[in-house]
Amino acid sequence: MIPEDNRFESDPASVIPEDHPLPEGWEPGPVDGGDAATVARLTDLLRAHEAAGRGWAGASADDVRVEVSHHGLATRENVVVRDTAGTIRAWGSVHDRAEGRMLFVHVVDRDLDDDTALACSDVLVEWAEAQARSVGEGRGLDVQQIDTGAFADDERQHRFLEGAGFTKVRTWWQMSRPVTADEATLVADPAGWERKGVRFRLVGREEDGMPDESCLRAVHDVLEGAFTDHFNSAEETFDEFIHRLREDPGHRWDHWWLAELLDDPEAPEPVGALVGTVSESDGGPDGSYVSYLGVLESARGRGVATGLLRTIVADAAARDRDRVGLEVDADSPTGADGLYVAMGWETRYVTESWHKDVPVR
Repeated sequence: MIPEDNRFESDPASVIPEDHPLPEGWEPGPVDGGDAATVARLTDLLRAHEAAGRGWAGASADDVRVEVSHHGLATRENVVVRDTAGTIRAWGSVHDRAEGRMLFVHVVDRDLDDDTALACSDVLVEWAEAQARSVGEGRGLDVQQIDTGAFADDERQHRFLEGAGFTKVRTWWQMSRPVTADEATLVADPAGWERKGVRFRLVGREEDGMPDESCLRAVHDVLEGAFTDHFNSAEETFDEFIHRLREDPGHRWDHWWLAELLDDPEAPEPVGALVGTVSESDGGPDGSYVSYLGVLESARGRGVATGLLRTIVADAAARDRDRVGLEVDADSPTGADGLYVAMGWETRYVTESWHKDVPVR
């Protein structure tokens, strides 16, 4: 279930001018996602970027493979900058996320001096702008948004982005909640339980063990409806949605839940959905993560969000996990952060969204 063909320019030389600002002998070039040494180097760069920006590293080789593997390239493209010794010193990745929205990963070696690091950054941005024009033209758009991120305390990244014409548009709280073993009884059964006319259940399964497509479509429909009025919401097709979420290294089908109103027991109405993932740890217990939580406006106030959150916490406890993480919009008009704080979530670190609109024609 892969979306349309890649809309990007695969040859960096076709979109980066020869008079780029890199030091003599340094060159931008393509990425061989099947090369183990390349994946290891990109992982090191990404982990150093995280450690400098928020104080610790969490990325793994699996996170890099999502961006550079052959499977990932259905909706992505990558570029690297190599020095005279052939060592990768900067990495850019773009993702055709949804119509009008292109994600941009921007990583520059933390060991470089300021001038060289800025030159690498400028090349990555110039390449990303060319890719934005390409994907925007492929989608028939007049303007293509580039959406990238930064840690709130990463002053170097802020300078790079601001200097390249990006604008900080949003702040996000990255929250976590501890989980204790006794919370496995927080709900009757994470696989399925009811409360005050609402049923919470895992998505259904076919005889071959794969999820029921009608349930997956219900999850997609609920999330599309729930996020219509949210910041930077962009319509995503069902195929794009499923393909993207299956790429996540923590993806598990038994972490997808639906909430249904039982006002008419003969025709349960899907009104809430939670898509969870696994957050694997190197040494200690794994955690769970709330990738998506959405409730239709017509069902708000009936405890749907609370019930879904209680479900993933109970599920995490039953799996001997020690935490559940999630992201919340610091400027959300729904006041969702109040619910999370009341249920035990606390902010671990803060990230930001930075945008740049690129004219396609």
